[in-house]
Amino acid sequence: MIKAYAAFKPGGELRPYEYDPGPLGAHQVEINVEHCGICHSDLSMLDNEWGMTEYPLVPGHEVIGTIAAVGGAATHLEVGQRVGLGWHSGYCMSCDSCMSGDHNLCANSEATIVGRHGGFAEKVRASAVSVFPLPKSLDSATAGPLFCGGITVFNPLTQFDVSSTAKVGVIGIGGLGHMALQFLNAWGCEVTAFTSSLAKQEEALKLGAHHALSSRDSSALESVTGHFDLILSTVNIKLDWNAYMSALKPRGRLHFLGATLDPLDLQVFPMILGQRSVSGSPVGSPATIRRMLDFTARHQIKPVTEQFRLEQVNEAIARLRSGQARYRIVLSR
Repeated sequence: MIKAYAAFKPGGELRPYEYDPGPLGAHQVEINVEHCGICHSDLSMLDNEWGMTEYPLVPGHEVIGTIAAVGGAATHLEVGQRVGLGWHSGYCMSCDSCMSGDHNLCANSEATIVGRHGGFAEKVRASAVSVFPLPKSLDSATAGPLFCGGITVFNPLTQFDVSSTAKVGVIGIGGLGHMALQFLNAWGCEVTAFTSSLAKQEEALKLGAHHALSSRDSSALESVTGHFDLILSTVNIKLDWNAYMSALKPRGRLHFLGATLDPLDLQVFPMILGQRSVSGSPVGSPATIRRMLDFTARHQIKPVTEQFRLEQVNEAIARLRSGQARYRIVLSR
């Protein structure tokens, strides 16, 4: 039996819960969970915002731990190895996306907390191909957010061959945005942070931004008209997207990482004239995750976290809901 914390209804308090995972699959590994980040996607699943939650739900998809058991066909991982697990816990390994190396786009991929139990527990299971050895220099207590938030903001750098001389804007300096600033600075880009908080403008400069502007100041947006090669949006609220499109250079791209649920109100003619693009992306493929981990270790990038014990899970959830967390929350056993 695996001991965990589960929610039993939308928005419900997490309570102690035990479940039998059954026999370990040949291609699976079992992980002793040491740390697990809390992502906004965990809140969405807890509240069934996406209409696909099955209760009882054990959240948690930013897992750091050690291998406890290895299936007979999972030959590249060893018992005792320090590893991480993110949003995906498996892929079909046969569709065109998987065969092309885009496993993260697999229509039949298995999500760590969709229809199965995640990392708010003493153990968690996953397909071995979705579990990654952690570089020695990375801190176990803070590395968990790299496996969802980190790879989400790193993925566009490789997908769009972002130049090291590119001018990049980041909208929203929170759980995703604060890591984006660090990655982009280490990539070599000129980085501008857009945030509505004066305090976060100052923090953004310390995290790697070269410039910090108010996201609510129309004159600030006008001052950077035609400036950016790429703008990454990490927020889930509605903004004046046409103003941000105007801030792009010809062939520039406005790329969505935050799941804003409001329809996008965009004028098409400026997009046509400047050959500008709008796009979005999820987490990365296994190859991109490995590259992200190596890049993180080389450049000593570190998520800024607040630490809670696993038994404080409800307190930690409330802290995340408050919007006051700086910038990711990690549970430790």
